[in-house]
Amino acid sequence: MPRNPVADLPREVGVLIVVAFFVALGFGIVAPALPLFARTFGVGTAASAAVISVFAFLRIAFAFPAGRLIDRVGERLVLATGIGIVAVSSALAGLAQSYWQLVVLRGAGGVGSAMFSISAMSVLVRLVPTAQRARAVGLWSGGFLLGGIAGPGLGGVITSVSIRLPFFLYAGTLAISGSVALVALRSTPLADKGSAAALTRTSLPDALRMPAFRAALAANFADAWGSMGVRAALIPLFVVEVLHRSVVWTGVGFLLVTGINALVLLPAGSYADRVGRRPVLISGCALAGLAFLVLAVWPSLPGFLIAMAVLGLGSGLLDVAPAAVVGDIVEGRGGPVFAAYSMSSDVANVVGPIAAGAIAEVSYSGAFGLTALILGGAVLAGFRMPETKLIADARSARESLAQVGEQVVDVLDADREPDEVARDLQGGARNAGMGHAPGVLDERLDAAE
Repeated sequence: MPRNPVADLPREVGVLIVVAFFVALGFGIVAPALPLFARTFGVGTAASAAVISVFAFLRIAFAFPAGRLIDRVGERLVLATGIGIVAVSSALAGLAQSYWQLVVLRGAGGVGSAMFSISAMSVLVRLVPTAQRARAVGLWSGGFLLGGIAGPGLGGVITSVSIRLPFFLYAGTLAISGSVALVALRSTPLADKGSAAALTRTSLPDALRMPAFRAALAANFADAWGSMGVRAALIPLFVVEVLHRSVVWTGVGFLLVTGINALVLLPAGSYADRVGRRPVLISGCALAGLAFLVLAVWPSLPGFLIAMAVLGLGSGLLDVAPAAVVGDIVEGRGGPVFAAYSMSSDVANVVGPIAAGAIAEVSYSGAFGLTALILGGAVLAGFRMPETKLIADARSARESLAQVGEQVVDVLDADREPDEVARDLQGGARNAGMGHAPGVLDERLDAAE
């Protein structure tokens, strides 16, 4: 891995990392203000929480329409439009004069968020070569992670100044990221309509028949259920009600998860690119499941801290492997495939806290045990999948051979000297990422001579 982790990656990866950071930063800024702003309209706690839920529900409802839209008009336009929708709806939400205006505008934001996240992932995993894909996904996740860390702290300070100001700042960060994406990605080759690559496409039914895609869905669902949903909903209550500790320890635990997660992203991505996605996916699910098992059987402060450290390690691995698997199996535009993958985490984020919370009313150990069981199921799905890096490598080699083969035809049809033909063949092979002309080309060169 180079000293600069983005130095050898396509320029667009850096663009998407910047976009991810500003989107997550703005979301974090507005998050502390949302329920408080809803309460200013005289509604209760449940109605205040509904303002947050409507965003998630609309993300789920619009996932497949967003995927189909990507197949029709392309990722760039859908990405920029989605960010624009969230930006405008956020600015208008800051001007809302009633509770229902706020609900409708946050719902519109969920629609735009689905458009952005699915198209951004499609751009990322399709644009980056197989040998760099997991590392690129890890860096992209890191952009979200850093923005998510910085946002809530700023949001708390800004909310103390004005309850409406965070919405306008959120709109501002989104305007920046949308403009960057629209300008910087305008010349990106993405198999637009009419190109040869667009003729080959992986449909959702085709993807669902693949064990690797089902394993990626299971891992993404389980990771979101545990690392995002259950952790955010139950851990704060668990620390206070079961461990009888200050909320400071909740912050310490969350800091452990986030810090270790950030440290793991790049090494995990590099390992998945060198060795394969399958061992990283299996290890990530197993470690995250172990973390919740520790919480279930050892409800103590040392057990809690160990579990949070292990969860950070597992979730870091799962931030790179499942998405890389999806990128490996998709050919051409596969908007509905990416939509299904995105939806698996959104559904878990909605259902997980509710289901685990209901069980936790009887037993926190039962809720954590259920989460470990779900992650264990994802481990089994991982064992049943093939190594998709090999499939993607074979596809890349086939495409590279086709590119060099086209050049062979060009140079053999020309009336040129053999040594000039040889130089062209070697140059074409290097440009195609093969390093040197394969044996079949050597044979054709001998024939040409």
